[in-house]
Amino acid sequence: MSLEIPSHDSHRDQFIMTQHGPWFINSSADVYSDPWLSVRCDQVTRPDGKPGTHSVVTIKPGVSVLAMDEDQNVYLTDEFHYAIGRDSLETVSGGIDGEESPEQAARRELQEELGLLAEELIPLGTVDPFTSSLYSPTKLFLARGLTETETNPDGTELIRRIQMPFAEAVEKVMSSEITHAPSGILILKTERWLRETKAKQ
Repeated sequence: MSLEIPSHDSHRDQFIMTQHGPWFINSSADVYSDPWLSVRCDQVTRPDGKPGTHSVVTIKPGVSVLAMDEDQNVYLTDEFHYAIGRDSLETVSGGIDGEESPEQAARRELQEELGLLAEELIPLGTVDPFTSSLYSPTKLFLARGLTETETNPDGTELIRRIQMPFAEAVEKVMSSEITHAPSGILILKTERWLRETKAKQ
């Protein structure tokens, strides 16, 4: 059965009946779709010339935001995540809604999940969490100049706000206590950004 792919999967249309790197996509079938993700299965000619299939999961683009105060304390979320079946310590993360810019999504998620507003958002690049079968680009931001406001979590979210020194968050990435890929990369990129900023002063 073919299901309509939501608008966040416009990426899919680029590849039907085209060369895709060393692969050739001969046909593509949509196998599942909901407001958050879609799954397609491609009939392909592999790089070795043999026929095969390759499936791709598309999750709408998202953001991850590390909130840091003037004392270099950071604010993380601690929440049960369904797929891994356990609590996970992470930076604020979520999808980009509708016509939002990544910056607008970052500010919205920061307020919804942690009840924080930021005077400054520093962009720290993009991460692709898993590249062979998942399309879900995530924009990374460091949030500075924090003020408190009310939280507004989704009905699926039971979030604990965790405050810790930034150095401790770095150690938790290195010890694999933080395993969420965008969070880990964002924390380490922030460490590099802080070093480079200090060196320029």
